[in-house]
Amino acid sequence: MPDRDLLADWTGLLRRCGASVDPEPYGRELLRRWAEPQRRYHTTDHLRAVLDHVDALAAHAADPDTVRLAAWFHDAVYRPDRSENEERSAALAARALAEAGLPAERVAEVVRLVRLTVTHRPEPGDRDGEVLCDADLAVLGGTPEAYAGYAAAVRAEYGFVPEPDFRAGRAAVLRQLLALPALYRTSAAHERFDARARANLATELGALNG
Repeated sequence: MPDRDLLADWTGLLRRCGASVDPEPYGRELLRRWAEPQRRYHTTDHLRAVLDHVDALAAHAADPDTVRLAAWFHDAVYRPDRSENEERSAALAARALAEAGLPAERVAEVVRLVRLTVTHRPEPGDRDGEVLCDADLAVLGGTPEAYAGYAAAVRAEYGFVPEPDFRAGRAAVLRQLLALPALYRTSAAHERFDARARANLATELGALNG
């Protein structure tokens, strides 16, 4: 899907959600951010994939359009050398969606969902959080070849980190993911991705520790 289609998706989404201004400039700015040169995995391809997975899981969500808004913003600010990306992305969502005229309640929910991607630990019954987190982590359940491409792109984003430090940090992330009570909270994502994701994570962890 070319970026122009993403822009059309964004403008349609904002209008459905009650925007009182032209959504297109906001969409162009978001797509510019998603195309920044320091990104190798957190690109428009990732945005597109997360939106596709949100659509596939939309029946589970309480408010699919609010989840879609959160998907657009969840990595809108991304600097691999910083640790506050999700908080900065949430702040961007709060500012941009308020300026666009969306209701305060919906803006607050988008901000909450974006912050949830720090831990990927939605509370039981948080249907929108479950959909967003499952969509974001769906990449873990790809084919071994697709997962290898994802892992290589993550390494490229952290190319400035020395290999021993990267291995230690990445291994800690993988162990944290494997320790989650459930990688996927929706039944559809669990059935489709869980077994393969755990195998992929374990394989990468073994390679890092080897």
